[in-house]
Amino acid sequence: MNDLPLAQSGRSALEVATQAAEEAGEILLAHFCSKKEIKYKGKSNLVTEADILSEKTILEFLESEYPDCNILSEESNSSAPTTGYTWIVDPLDGTNNYVYGVPFFCINIALAKDEDVLLGITHDPVREELFRAEKGKGAYLNDSAIQVSKEGSLGTSLVGLDLGYSAEQSKKMLDIATRLWSQVHCLRVMGSASLSLAYVACGRVSLYLHRYLYPWDIASGLLLIREAGGKVTDWQRKPASCQTKEIIASNDRLHQEFMAYLG
Repeated sequence: MNDLPLAQSGRSALEVATQAAEEAGEILLAHFCSKKEIKYKGKSNLVTEADILSEKTILEFLESEYPDCNILSEESNSSAPTTGYTWIVDPLDGTNNYVYGVPFFCINIALAKDEDVLLGITHDPVREELFRAEKGKGAYLNDSAIQVSKEGSLGTSLVGLDLGYSAEQSKKMLDIATRLWSQVHCLRVMGSASLSLAYVACGRVSLYLHRYLYPWDIASGLLLIREAGGKVTDWQRKPASCQTKEIIASNDRLHQEFMAYLG
Protein backbone atom coordinates (compact mmCIF):
# COMPACT_ATOMS: atom_id res chain seq x y z
CA MET A 1 0.00 0.00 0.00
CA ASN A 2 1.34 3.45 -0.92
CA ASP A 3 0.72 6.38 1.37
CA LEU A 4 0.56 9.35 -1.00
CA PRO A 5 0.97 12.82 0.50
CA LEU A 6 -2.20 14.76 1.24
CA ALA A 7 -2.78 18.13 -0.36
CA GLN A 8 -2.82 21.43 1.52
CA SER A 9 -6.62 21.23 1.45
CA GLY A 10 -6.55 17.77 3.01
CA ARG A 11 -7.71 16.09 -0.19
CA SER A 12 -6.04 13.03 -1.68
CA ALA A 13 -3.53 13.20 -4.51
CA LEU A 14 -6.03 11.36 -6.72
CA GLU A 15 -8.73 13.96 -6.06
CA VAL A 16 -6.36 16.83 -6.78
CA ALA A 17 -4.98 15.29 -9.97
CA THR A 18 -8.48 14.45 -11.19
CA GLN A 19 -9.72 18.01 -10.69
CA ALA A 20 -6.64 19.45 -12.39
CA ALA A 21 -7.06 17.15 -15.39
CA GLU A 22 -10.77 17.86 -15.73
CA GLU A 23 -10.31 21.64 -15.54
CA ALA A 24 -7.57 21.44 -18.16
CA GLY A 25 -9.87 19.29 -20.29
CA GLU A 26 -12.50 22.02 -20.27
CA ILE A 27 -9.90 24.47 -21.59
CA LEU A 28 -8.88 22.13 -24.39
CA LEU A 29 -12.48 21.53 -25.43
CA ALA A 30 -13.24 25.26 -25.41
CA HIS A 31 -10.43 25.85 -27.93
CA PHE A 32 -10.82 22.64 -29.93
CA CYS A 33 -13.12 23.95 -32.66
CA SER A 34 -11.63 27.44 -32.85
CA LYS A 35 -8.77 28.77 -34.95
CA LYS A 36 -5.53 28.00 -33.14
CA GLU A 37 -2.36 30.04 -32.76
CA ILE A 38 0.46 27.60 -33.47
CA LYS A 39 4.16 27.67 -32.72
CA TYR A 40 6.65 25.12 -34.02
CA LYS A 41 9.11 23.44 -31.65
CA GLY A 42 10.39 21.34 -34.56
CA LYS A 43 9.12 19.51 -37.63
CA SER A 44 5.64 18.17 -36.82
CA ASN A 45 6.16 19.22 -33.19
CA LEU A 46 3.63 21.94 -32.40
CA VAL A 47 2.52 23.92 -29.39
CA THR A 48 -0.73 25.88 -29.21
CA GLU A 49 -2.20 28.50 -26.92
CA ALA A 50 -4.38 25.73 -25.51
CA ASP A 51 -1.27 23.76 -24.47
CA ILE A 52 -0.02 26.76 -22.54
CA LEU A 53 -3.36 27.54 -20.89
CA SER A 54 -3.89 23.91 -19.96
CA GLU A 55 -0.43 23.67 -18.43
CA LYS A 56 -0.86 26.95 -16.54
CA THR A 57 -4.11 25.70 -15.00
CA ILE A 58 -2.62 22.38 -13.95
CA LEU A 59 0.65 23.74 -12.59
CA GLU A 60 -0.93 26.55 -10.60
CA PHE A 61 -3.35 24.09 -9.01
CA LEU A 62 -0.66 21.51 -8.19
CA GLU A 63 1.68 24.16 -6.82
CA SER A 64 -1.02 25.52 -4.52
CA GLU A 65 -1.94 22.07 -3.20
CA TYR A 66 1.57 20.56 -3.15
CA PRO A 67 4.07 23.41 -2.71
CA ASP A 68 6.86 21.06 -1.61
CA CYS A 69 6.65 18.69 -4.58
CA ASN A 70 8.75 18.94 -7.72
CA ILE A 71 7.02 19.40 -11.08
CA LEU A 72 8.21 18.16 -14.48
CA SER A 73 6.08 19.45 -17.35
CA GLU A 74 6.43 19.47 -21.12
CA GLU A 75 5.68 23.01 -22.22
CA SER A 76 7.37 24.95 -19.39
CA ASN A 77 10.75 23.35 -20.13
CA SER A 78 10.93 22.59 -16.44
CA SER A 79 13.26 19.97 -15.09
CA ALA A 80 12.91 18.23 -11.78
CA PRO A 81 15.26 16.14 -9.68
CA THR A 82 14.76 12.40 -9.68
CA THR A 83 14.44 12.25 -5.90
CA GLY A 84 11.42 12.98 -3.73
CA TYR A 85 7.86 13.47 -4.94
CA THR A 86 7.51 14.79 -8.50
CA TRP A 87 4.39 15.63 -10.48
CA ILE A 88 4.88 14.74 -14.16
CA VAL A 89 2.53 16.63 -16.47
CA ASP A 90 1.61 16.70 -20.15
CA PRO A 91 -1.09 19.34 -20.63
CA LEU A 92 -1.92 18.12 -24.14
CA ASP A 93 -0.65 14.91 -25.67
CA GLY A 94 -1.62 14.53 -29.31
CA THR A 95 -1.18 18.16 -30.30
CA ASN A 96 -1.10 17.44 -34.04
CA ASN A 97 -4.42 15.60 -33.77
CA TYR A 98 -5.80 18.50 -31.73
CA VAL A 99 -4.68 21.16 -34.22
CA TYR A 100 -6.19 19.33 -37.19
CA GLY A 101 -9.47 18.58 -35.45
CA VAL A 102 -8.88 14.87 -34.84
CA PRO A 103 -10.56 14.05 -31.51
CA PHE A 104 -7.80 11.80 -30.14
CA PHE A 105 -5.76 13.62 -27.52
CA CYS A 106 -5.47 13.70 -23.75
CA ILE A 107 -4.05 15.21 -20.57
CA ASN A 108 -1.59 13.29 -18.41
CA ILE A 109 -0.81 13.81 -14.74
CA ALA A 110 1.35 11.39 -12.75
CA LEU A 111 2.93 11.47 -9.30
CA ALA A 112 6.24 9.69 -8.79
CA LYS A 113 8.47 9.21 -5.77
CA ASP A 114 12.06 9.07 -6.95
CA GLU A 115 11.43 7.20 -10.25
CA ASP A 116 8.58 5.04 -8.97
CA VAL A 117 5.21 6.11 -10.40
CA LEU A 118 2.58 5.93 -7.66
CA LEU A 119 -0.39 7.66 -9.31
CA GLY A 120 -1.37 8.12 -12.94
CA ILE A 121 -4.24 9.88 -14.68
CA THR A 122 -4.92 10.09 -18.41
CA HIS A 123 -7.98 12.17 -19.26
CA ASP A 124 -9.74 12.18 -22.63
CA PRO A 125 -12.06 15.20 -22.44
CA VAL A 126 -13.77 14.49 -25.77
CA ARG A 127 -15.15 11.13 -24.63
CA GLU A 128 -15.30 12.12 -20.95
CA GLU A 129 -13.06 9.16 -20.13
CA LEU A 130 -10.71 9.34 -17.19
CA PHE A 131 -8.19 6.52 -16.85
CA ARG A 132 -6.64 6.29 -13.39
CA ALA A 133 -4.40 4.06 -11.36
CA GLU A 134 -2.73 4.04 -7.98
CA LYS A 135 0.11 1.62 -7.39
CA GLY A 136 -1.19 -1.59 -5.89
CA LYS A 137 -4.85 -0.62 -6.30
CA GLY A 138 -5.65 -1.58 -9.89
CA ALA A 139 -6.54 0.50 -12.94
CA TYR A 140 -9.89 2.09 -13.75
CA LEU A 141 -11.74 3.80 -16.57
CA ASN A 142 -14.12 6.19 -14.84
CA ASP A 143 -15.57 3.87 -12.16
CA SER A 144 -14.97 0.52 -13.86
CA ALA A 145 -11.93 -1.71 -13.35
CA ILE A 146 -9.97 -2.38 -16.55
CA GLN A 147 -7.48 -4.95 -17.77
CA VAL A 148 -5.28 -5.42 -20.80
CA SER A 149 -6.36 -7.42 -23.84
CA LYS A 150 -6.43 -11.21 -23.58
CA GLU A 151 -5.42 -11.60 -27.25
CA GLY A 152 -2.89 -14.38 -27.57
CA SER A 153 -1.77 -13.94 -31.17
CA LEU A 154 -0.48 -11.07 -33.28
CA GLY A 155 -2.71 -12.33 -36.08
CA THR A 156 -5.85 -11.38 -34.15
CA SER A 157 -4.48 -8.17 -32.63
CA LEU A 158 -4.97 -4.48 -33.27
CA VAL A 159 -1.49 -2.97 -33.02
CA GLY A 160 -0.88 0.74 -32.52
CA LEU A 161 2.30 2.71 -33.15
CA ASP A 162 3.60 6.23 -33.62
CA LEU A 163 6.45 7.54 -35.73
CA GLY A 164 8.30 10.21 -33.75
CA TYR A 165 9.55 13.63 -34.82
CA SER A 166 12.68 12.89 -36.86
CA ALA A 167 13.26 11.16 -40.18
CA GLU A 168 15.46 8.56 -38.49
CA GLN A 169 12.86 7.73 -35.84
CA SER A 170 10.08 7.57 -38.41
CA LYS A 171 12.06 5.34 -40.75
CA LYS A 172 12.69 2.82 -37.96
CA MET A 173 9.00 2.59 -37.19
CA LEU A 174 7.95 2.48 -40.84
CA ASP A 175 10.39 -0.37 -41.44
CA ILE A 176 8.89 -2.27 -38.51
CA ALA A 177 5.35 -1.51 -39.69
CA THR A 178 6.20 -2.78 -43.18
CA ARG A 179 7.44 -6.06 -41.71
CA LEU A 180 4.59 -6.36 -39.25
CA TRP A 181 1.46 -5.39 -41.16
CA SER A 182 0.91 -8.80 -42.78
CA GLN A 183 1.39 -10.57 -39.42
CA VAL A 184 -1.29 -8.70 -37.46
CA HIS A 185 -5.04 -8.14 -37.77
CA CYS A 186 -4.53 -4.40 -38.32
CA LEU A 187 -2.10 -1.54 -37.68
CA ARG A 188 -3.00 1.96 -36.54
CA VAL A 189 -0.88 5.12 -36.34
CA MET A 190 -2.44 6.67 -33.26
CA GLY A 191 -1.16 10.23 -32.83
CA SER A 192 -1.17 10.26 -29.02
CA ALA A 193 1.23 7.94 -27.22
CA SER A 194 -0.34 8.57 -23.83
CA LEU A 195 -3.90 7.85 -24.88
CA SER A 196 -2.66 4.80 -26.78
CA LEU A 197 -1.10 3.46 -23.58
CA ALA A 198 -4.42 3.99 -21.81
CA TYR A 199 -6.07 2.04 -24.63
CA VAL A 200 -3.62 -0.81 -24.05
CA ALA A 201 -4.55 -0.73 -20.36
CA CYS A 202 -8.27 -1.14 -21.11
CA GLY A 203 -7.81 -3.72 -23.88
CA ARG A 204 -8.78 -1.62 -26.90
CA VAL A 205 -5.25 -1.82 -28.34
CA SER A 206 -3.48 -5.15 -27.95
CA LEU A 207 0.10 -3.98 -28.58
CA TYR A 208 1.62 -0.49 -28.78
CA LEU A 209 5.07 0.48 -30.08
CA HIS A 210 7.04 3.72 -29.91
CA ARG A 211 10.71 4.61 -30.38
CA TYR A 212 11.00 8.09 -28.85
CA LEU A 213 9.15 9.18 -25.71
CA TYR A 214 9.57 11.63 -22.83
CA PRO A 215 8.66 11.14 -19.14
CA TRP A 216 5.41 13.11 -19.51
CA ASP A 217 4.36 10.83 -22.39
CA ILE A 218 4.87 7.59 -20.53
CA ALA A 219 4.55 8.07 -16.74
CA SER A 220 0.80 7.66 -16.39
CA GLY A 221 0.55 4.92 -19.01
CA LEU A 222 3.27 2.83 -17.36
CA LEU A 223 1.26 2.56 -14.17
CA LEU A 224 -2.09 2.12 -15.93
CA ILE A 225 -0.84 -0.84 -17.95
CA ARG A 226 0.97 -2.55 -15.10
CA GLU A 227 -1.99 -2.14 -12.77
CA ALA A 228 -4.20 -3.55 -15.55
CA GLY A 229 -2.05 -6.68 -15.74
CA GLY A 230 0.10 -5.69 -18.72
CA LYS A 231 3.78 -5.41 -19.50
CA VAL A 232 5.86 -2.41 -20.63
CA THR A 233 9.53 -2.80 -21.55
CA ASP A 234 12.15 -1.18 -23.71
CA TRP A 235 13.22 -2.89 -26.94
CA GLN A 236 15.89 -4.85 -25.07
CA ARG A 237 13.22 -6.46 -22.84
CA LYS A 238 14.17 -4.39 -19.78
CA PRO A 239 11.27 -3.05 -17.66
CA ALA A 240 10.42 0.48 -18.76
CA SER A 241 10.78 3.50 -16.49
CA CYS A 242 9.79 7.14 -16.90
CA GLN A 243 13.14 7.71 -18.61
CA THR A 244 12.68 4.96 -21.20
CA LYS A 245 12.57 6.34 -24.75
CA GLU A 246 11.54 3.22 -26.68
CA ILE A 247 8.69 1.04 -25.47
CA ILE A 248 6.71 -2.09 -26.19
CA ALA A 249 3.42 -2.31 -24.29
CA SER A 250 1.06 -5.29 -24.30
CA ASN A 251 0.02 -8.35 -22.38
CA ASP A 252 2.76 -10.82 -21.52
CA ARG A 253 1.96 -13.37 -24.24
CA LEU A 254 1.81 -10.88 -27.12
CA HIS A 255 4.92 -9.17 -25.83
CA GLN A 256 6.80 -12.47 -26.01
CA GLU A 257 5.47 -13.20 -29.50
CA PHE A 258 6.46 -9.76 -30.79
CA MET A 259 9.96 -9.99 -29.33
CA ALA A 260 10.39 -13.45 -30.86
CA TYR A 261 9.22 -12.07 -34.22
CA LEU A 262 11.81 -9.29 -34.04
CA GLY A 263 14.49 -11.92 -33.41
